[in-house]
Amino acid sequence: MLKTPALIAAFLLAVCVQQAASQAPESDETIRVSTELVSVPVVVTDKDGRYTPDLVRADFEIFQDGVKQPIEFFAATEELLTVALLIDTSHSTRPVLDDIKGAAKSFIKLLKPTDRAMIVSFDYETHIVCPLTSDQEQLKKAVKHAEIPDPVGTTLRDAIFETVFTSFKGITGRKALIVLTDGRDGGSHINARDLLTRLQQTDTLIYSVLFRADERLRKERMLRTGRIDDFPGRRRGNPKKQEQRRAHQEELNGRAQDFLQRLSISTAGHFYESESGKLSKTFALIVDELRRQYRLGYYPPGEQADNTAHTIGVRVDRPNLIVRSRLKYHRQQPVE
Repeated sequence: MLKTPALIAAFLLAVCVQQAASQAPESDETIRVSTELVSVPVVVTDKDGRYTPDLVRADFEIFQDGVKQPIEFFAATEELLTVALLIDTSHSTRPVLDDIKGAAKSFIKLLKPTDRAMIVSFDYETHIVCPLTSDQEQLKKAVKHAEIPDPVGTTLRDAIFETVFTSFKGITGRKALIVLTDGRDGGSHINARDLLTRLQQTDTLIYSVLFRADERLRKERMLRTGRIDDFPGRRRGNPKKQEQRRAHQEELNGRAQDFLQRLSISTAGHFYESESGKLSKTFALIVDELRRQYRLGYYPPGEQADNTAHTIGVRVDRPNLIVRSRLKYHRQQPVE
């Protein structure tokens, strides 16, 4: 009788040990439950920029730091869109604001009734003019009421950051920002390098459209005065100072364009200039790309929490095709 409790205790201990052993990880799949799936949007076009349909998983290869990775997720079906239109309402865009607003309205018309969009304006701070909605009339009204305020400033980078990491937080599927701007920034808290690094964590495509306000001013002044040598908005004066001002403006324009190009390329989006006069065609191409882009996913090898950037490469096993995808994967702690 005295041995019975001891036998029962030993039996229960053996059962617990067996259950613990049966719950231990037996394969890599169990470990991957806590590993982040890297989502990689991919756009494949021919040399003329036309979307290439009908590709399958076997046509793709994906690499991290030059090492081929198994494709764990593949999607090629048409999906609904979540889009944010970012409208630059800073003082520097005054000559082209009507063009910017007209472009935004043109893009809205291309959305399906089930797509969602939001309107964000940015100047001295970021404003959500219209939250995510499928109501196109509400979106158009929001664009109409986007105006230049009295305070001076341009928070382009902050607007992009807040939209991607706050407004789009938790949203899955096909997401994009359409940024309509002259590219200048004068007041953002986040710098260009940090923004580009943070965007490496996302699968949101960014399409930037550059509106050259200085060029518009120069053309209007030339038509009004018949002179082509005046710096826009300035009285005639010392030619040397005028040349210095012109060189300074060209330098600022060059920096703005370079940033927008890097912004779009790094997120698999595209950079456009409004001067092409083909915005309607451009927007149709963007919507077609977004709606039918390919989406790949892979698990990064190992438990990488080193806060370093890893290069991503996507290859398609067909000739004469152009592939755009995320360039980097950067794992960081989430923003508090």
